Amino acid sequence: MQSAPHHRSRSRRAAAAALAAGALAASLLSGGGAATASPFPEPRASALPSPPGGRHVKVLVFHASATEESPTVDAGIEAVESIGLTGPQDQRFKTVATDDASVFTDDKRLGTFNAVVFLTGGGDVLDPEQEAGLEAYLKAGGGFLGIHDAARTEPYSDWFTGLIGARPAKTSPTTVQRATVEIPDRGHPATKSLPLEWKRPDKWFNWASNPTGTVHTVAKVRESSYRPGAGANGVDHPVSWCRDYSGGRSFYTGMGGTVESFAETDFRDHLRGALQWTTRLSRADCKATIDANYSAVRVTRPNHPGQQDQIGEPHGLVVAPDGRVLYIGRGGGTNEAPVVTDWNDPDIGKGLGQIHVYDPATKKVTLAGALTVFGNKGGGDELVKVEEGLLGIELDPAFESNGWVYLHYTPHSGLDRDKQVAERRVSRFTLDRATNKLDLTSEKVLLKWPVQVHSCCHAGGGMAWDSKGNLYIATGDNNSSGFSDGYSGNNPQPSYKGLSFADARRTAGNTHNLNGKILRIHPEPDGTYTLPEGNLFTGKEQDEGGGKTRGEIYVMGVRNPARISVDKKTDILYAGWVGPDAGAPSTTWGPAKYDTFAAITKAGNHGWPFCMGNKQPYRDRNLPDPTKPLGWYDCDAPKNESPNNDGLVNLPPVTGNTIWYSPQGGAPDFPRNAAGVPSYKNEEATYLLPWLKGGGQATMDGPVYRYDAAKAGAGAWPEYWDGKWFVGDFYDADNPRHAVLTDPKTVGKGGLPVTAESLKKIIPVGQGGIRNLMDWKFAPDGSLYVLDYGRGFFTSDSQSALWRVTYTGGAATPAAKDLARKAAQ
Repeated sequence: MQSAPHHRSRSRRAAAAALAAGALAASLLSGGGAATASPFPEPRASALPSPPGGRHVKVLVFHASATEESPTVDAGIEAVESIGLTGPQDQRFKTVATDDASVFTDDKRLGTFNAVVFLTGGGDVLDPEQEAGLEAYLKAGGGFLGIHDAARTEPYSDWFTGLIGARPAKTSPTTVQRATVEIPDRGHPATKSLPLEWKRPDKWFNWASNPTGTVHTVAKVRESSYRPGAGANGVDHPVSWCRDYSGGRSFYTGMGGTVESFAETDFRDHLRGALQWTTRLSRADCKATIDANYSAVRVTRPNHPGQQDQIGEPHGLVVAPDGRVLYIGRGGGTNEAPVVTDWNDPDIGKGLGQIHVYDPATKKVTLAGALTVFGNKGGGDELVKVEEGLLGIELDPAFESNGWVYLHYTPHSGLDRDKQVAERRVSRFTLDRATNKLDLTSEKVLLKWPVQVHSCCHAGGGMAWDSKGNLYIATGDNNSSGFSDGYSGNNPQPSYKGLSFADARRTAGNTHNLNGKILRIHPEPDGTYTLPEGNLFTGKEQDEGGGKTRGEIYVMGVRNPARISVDKKTDILYAGWVGPDAGAPSTTWGPAKYDTFAAITKAGNHGWPFCMGNKQPYRDRNLPDPTKPLGWYDCDAPKNESPNNDGLVNLPPVTGNTIWYSPQGGAPDFPRNAAGVPSYKNEEATYLLPWLKGGGQATMDGPVYRYDAAKAGAGAWPEYWDGKWFVGDFYDADNPRHAVLTDPKTVGKGGLPVTAESLKKIIPVGQGGIRNLMDWKFAPDGSLYVLDYGRGFFTSDSQSALWRVTYTGGAATPAAKDLARKAAQ
């Protein structure tokens, strides 16, 4: 199939050039000012077919310019022609090129084109009637592709601004620079074949107004990889996007600012995919990241006064296969409820850990049951408050047939008030699925271990299953950081009746202690468990005399892993844990508080309290004076030489983490000396993940979304999000609430995420929104449930709530019936 000859009309160029003087020329970079064009005519009756074009696909390349023609025009036309003549036969098309704008008032001719490509050079190239013709073409279902300078075309037209999506800022750099393009959309035909990180030279526009949230971004440029100048857009800098607009389809790419771009194989593939969608040769979702296409609704009512009939102190949720949501309250009571803090009182810390069930079919909440827990001491300093209680919930993989519910909690009955030690346990209960009532007499205790409760905090609690029926259990190190100035929790001195409560080397760094770990067990039907192969230890190691390891440990060196998840497709474990309290790095002691997320592909040591982040060491301290520093820890060969350690001295090497952040920014990194020790000087830090930072911070790991077409309900999040990992924080300021994409080649090996997308307008933040994110899980129907903790600590209040976030954008476009060639479905 041959392309038509170029129509290289020059009839309009002389007149157009005359318009380029004065104010108009200035408008080309700015995106225009007050309207000076002729009044826009009333919409005219159109004879265009709906949708335009047909099975014999044609593409119109329009390349008029109000100034001298761009040198990219010939290269762009040749690239579009070549794309149309190559590839699978059912994706080919004919190309017609012209700079004669009268085509937009010739319905008979315009109606033969499936899509229009603007290779225009900026300025007014359409008179009002011609622009009305283009609008009518889109309204009839036509497709539009704008390339680079097309964003400077028709600068006074609001409608055309909407068609493009954004206008270049006055301060856009004009030189060609090599930059990294991130590809968040792995499904759109314009990007699915591109590298995750695409390095290429081009001219990069800054945008006068960032279009994120109003368009669907398929590619964005990483500003840290080039010099964007004064008009930079920041960590979120879209460069290619699409959306359904005015009845048709619009795709725009800010790339293609050089002649050489059009010779690149990857850039041609990018254009090919854009043309497949705009010509109706294929369907694509161009709605998935548009904020208005999501609805967040609170589904639980406030508790009745003095009760916790709707929700307890929110602490975790799980969604059953039939869509019912089971969520737990840790143990804090209502604001009016008394708390007992006197250790001489037998009722010290006694609270109720509630399990509620929300049924989306009836929209009603049932209080399924409550456990008497140690966990209700109210607030105060770390030697008063406590974070124990009902900490985690999971459902058996065969829940639909057996009704088994697993709870991770601290029973009040196991409290030793004299030694101030409690018992942590994971137990199995049976839920009556007809009544939504938990049979508390059905308890089978799978696993239990001691925790010191003289001091707070960091209890952990999350649980998750893999595809082999292994249960992961996240436990916190339960130590105070108040005795190490908020740096490494490695002060060996503070103790109560001989039990250390400020030395995480006794817990998280101890191979013989179950605290500060992620455990992995295989529950058996009789209520016992076995150990799967591949854990960090077998429990039978003879190293250093034997008896110094626990076979349940899968991951050691985590501080407070409140939330964990397992990807259903890959069985990769994802976890997040809270760091210590130091507000800034110290050249004496080491890094500031790092909250951490990790994608974990195998058993390992993730560092705490010896190292954090990307293997950044802390300084050792030891008796007789723990205020004096010793040497830096060796992250590749850490040694636990604490007097409180009853495990191995020689520990597994530290594995680098995926995401870490501090009050200063995301993924701080420092230059290192010859021994590999970072400088820890703020002014020398590089922030490898500039899209997040902390302050007040508390990680809340989320799921990896997996789209299931067979189960997707009306509110299912679209397939676009498939494979993205949801990472969040309890707080909603600059903290993360993002979907991130990792590189399969580096995931689990300390590789950084490739790209991240903010969810703060989809999962709304601030007053009236989900301000304190406590847990989030996708339901089988593809909707997202989110727990909002509320506005007070250690209690439930009027803002404590379960929310449901659904997608309302509809199916991919064009509709299947409107595809140009039905075989392309």
